[in-house]
Amino acid sequence: MEITRVYTGDDEQSHFETIEIALAESRYGALSELFEAEGVIFRETPAGGELDFHNAPRRQFVVTLSGVVEIECGDGAKCQLGAGEILLADDTTGQGHITREIEAPRRSLFIPLPDDFDIDRLRG
Repeated sequence: MEITRVYTGDDEQSHFETIEIALAESRYGALSELFEAEGVIFRETPAGGELDFHNAPRRQFVVTLSGVVEIECGDGAKCQLGAGEILLADDTTGQGHITREIEAPRRSLFIPLPDDFDIDRLRG
């Protein structure tokens, strides 16, 4: 399973990377290991919304349930995420990113992660 990560590089700019989540066969499908989280936030964002450069308020997974969002980094790279796609918002420092609602209302879940969350565990 793939997720998109937006993170702060050594240049203090946000960048994208794709992470393949390690899954293991189970009795019914394939599962990742269990990761700790700090809760769930539900959000609905209206059409035409745009949030200029900002940092992720915390390390968190953002799961788009419906609608489409576009994320833009400082170098102009853009990524669109639709229903069922997962963003790991991990650019809590630096310039940050721009968020634009492409199809709305966008409904999403935010799953805050502990500060000591180990990204490398996702990769297996």
